[in-house]
Amino acid sequence: MAQNETVTEADTKRSDDDVWTEGPDGELIPDYDSTFPIINEGEVVRGKVVRVDKDEVLIDIGYKSEGVIPVSELSIRRSVNPSDEVNIGDEIDALVMTKEDADGRLILSKKRARFEMAWKRIEQAAESGEPVEGTVIEVVKGGLILDLGVRGFLPASLVDIRRVQDLDEFMGQTLRCKVIELNRSRNNVVLSRRAVLEEERKEMRQAILDRLSPGDVVTGTISNIVDFGAFVDLEGIDGLIHISELSWSHVNHPSELLEIGQEVQVKVLDIDRERQRISLGLKQTQSDPWQQVIDSYDQGDVVDGKVTKVVTFGAFIEIVPGVEGLVHISELAQHHVENPREVVSQGDTVKARIIEMDPERRRLSLSLKSVEGEEGADGDTPALGLSEEVFTDSAEAEPAPELSAEAEPEAREETAPESTDESVEADQVAPQEQGPGDSEGGHPAPPEEEETT
Repeated sequence: MAQNETVTEADTKRSDDDVWTEGPDGELIPDYDSTFPIINEGEVVRGKVVRVDKDEVLIDIGYKSEGVIPVSELSIRRSVNPSDEVNIGDEIDALVMTKEDADGRLILSKKRARFEMAWKRIEQAAESGEPVEGTVIEVVKGGLILDLGVRGFLPASLVDIRRVQDLDEFMGQTLRCKVIELNRSRNNVVLSRRAVLEEERKEMRQAILDRLSPGDVVTGTISNIVDFGAFVDLEGIDGLIHISELSWSHVNHPSELLEIGQEVQVKVLDIDRERQRISLGLKQTQSDPWQQVIDSYDQGDVVDGKVTKVVTFGAFIEIVPGVEGLVHISELAQHHVENPREVVSQGDTVKARIIEMDPERRRLSLSLKSVEGEEGADGDTPALGLSEEVFTDSAEAEPAPELSAEAEPEAREETAPESTDESVEADQVAPQEQGPGDSEGGHPAPPEEEETT
């Protein structure tokens, strides 16, 4: 620049980063707009909270005006108090919704900024399989709602390894979950806490499986009861007691014997190490009632029992607790039985004979009709309702009449027994055996008179 040259306003404008601009009259005026950051709708900006009201929050983002966050755009929670979400001086991220509304205000959204950032984080977690953390903010029908920056749904069946009875206990807790379903178009995120817990307990389960062997007796806690049995928590892994392994006697439902939280001693029946499943038995830790039957009874003994079930083919009778025998329909009564309920009903106490014992197959065959027949054979002649007096009175009232010689043949004919088959056959043969002197009737003919000379 030459010594005599002066610095003009135009030179200043060009050299001061466009702080100055030319006004309508050609004069230079400060260009305040160039000092403000450039923002676009949909962009996430960072600012400081400068004011908190009951219905909105003001944010200084360095723009020509302060941004306004309506209370509805503060959080994904419903009915929030602004002072619970932010405090004056906090630096927060917000998404630009409108650069200038009808009132010239800059409208921002804190929850949408969190949503955008959270969604990217959730997508990455879903791809990598890493868990995400969220706070339980609602208990809804069928599960929990977690605040992940977006609303995540945790179904009740996936809250824990076993079914949770009361979901309210998780309210306000921070949970680690895996993302199992993601749908951006519907803003839908489905979570599973059980997957995280199972992963954490995987090594523990393997150690338990390596330690256990079939035949071991272990102690556990009833964790769940279902129609087909009960699950037992063995300090890290659940084993199943099938309903048939609960008791030596018949069980209609496991809840008759067990309740959740109850401590039980069980026997390990089988282990599927590949599928990590354990089969347990409860009745195996109790005395076998079949041994009592073997020690106390023999085939042919008559026992007292109670009818436990009546079916189309017979009835089941419990002779000792836990041991039932079958009375086949053909063994219910001496007469023909169409329906077992004609003879016995559930709850009846009866006497039955043991006709077959099979301890190996744990089967017992009983008979009612053999006991019934025995009672009839051992008893006296069936009572007809007649006393000795009846016979005495009859004898005294009607003495036997004396028969004359003439009346005797007629009386004999009246009292003669009916002819048997043998007598009939004899009569039919008699005419062939008649002698020359016999008459046609089979009686001797009178002698012919001798001729006199």
